[in-house]
Amino acid sequence: MHSTIAIDAMGGDFGAQVTVPACLDCLSDNPELTLILVGDTAILEPYLGEKVSAWQNRLILQHASQQVEMHESPSKALKNKKDSSMRVAINLVHEGKADACVSAGNTGALMATARFVLKTIPGIDRPGIISILPSVFGHTHVLDLGANVDCTAEHLFQFAVMGNELVKAVENIPNPSVGLLNIGEEEVKGNEQVKTAAKLLESSSLNYIGFVEGNSLNAGNIKVDLVVCDGFVGNVALKSIEGAAKMIGTLLKESFSKNLLTKLAGLAAYPVLKSFKDRIDPRLYNGASFLGLKGLVIKSHGGADALAFKTAIKLAELEIKQDVIKKISEQVEKSLALSKSA
Repeated sequence: MHSTIAIDAMGGDFGAQVTVPACLDCLSDNPELTLILVGDTAILEPYLGEKVSAWQNRLILQHASQQVEMHESPSKALKNKKDSSMRVAINLVHEGKADACVSAGNTGALMATARFVLKTIPGIDRPGIISILPSVFGHTHVLDLGANVDCTAEHLFQFAVMGNELVKAVENIPNPSVGLLNIGEEEVKGNEQVKTAAKLLESSSLNYIGFVEGNSLNAGNIKVDLVVCDGFVGNVALKSIEGAAKMIGTLLKESFSKNLLTKLAGLAAYPVLKSFKDRIDPRLYNGASFLGLKGLVIKSHGGADALAFKTAIKLAELEIKQDVIKKISEQVEKSLALSKSA
């Protein structure tokens, strides 16, 4: 299946020096892929050299005269940066010239622009951000990770419906388990928001397993395929996990560097440490999907290197192949019909 992806080649902390090598690697891996690199062609061309002609029609440059800065407010970016690499890339999806957009740029600006240009799927009030976190079971999908800090129970239910379809499609799991993030597993715990959302999920056709605590994101008692929460809680949880992982890495490095004996111990333990590092390498989990829009938008981490950005592009390829937008739209329509008849 041939797919075309628009790349915000200027976005992120490193811009073209990361996005261009990642794109070239993806083109090498998949002969059925076309990439449209959007950005200032004067900046992009030196990174490409003679490789533009080598890839013939599968690597296309699309000039954009502006760039959204990482610190820029979403409203200003939306109003004043209509020819930014981010906006042009999203426009290509809206116009049907690209099947998806991938950007490492400003998250708020990307969401605001994508929502304005692509619009939301009928029946969805707010788009959500979903990504995967490594766990002892492999990994767990979590949403929302920061798009919506104030959510109603209905919003959480919509997140669950959309996330369920995405997990089914990309993981090939017929009936994913769905948990609702809470401060305890008991029914009496939590605020009214999660208690009401739980009732909605219990009466749905989803494989809802109940409340789950924060440890279920990485190492709970049972495997949870999808964990649902509001964006405030989800983002705090994500950043806490990232911080804990960084702390563990730093402390291990310090411990093995104290003296000659610890250095020798570190050398002996190197194969185990490398295996551990590879398993939780955040670059292999990079890429968050904006669910609820009429087009595919994948957000890469702003500080991504070429390998991490390549992972985000691969995620876009997979979601295109699995026709995620169509499947989510159909399931949302079914859920709305069921709720009206209830």
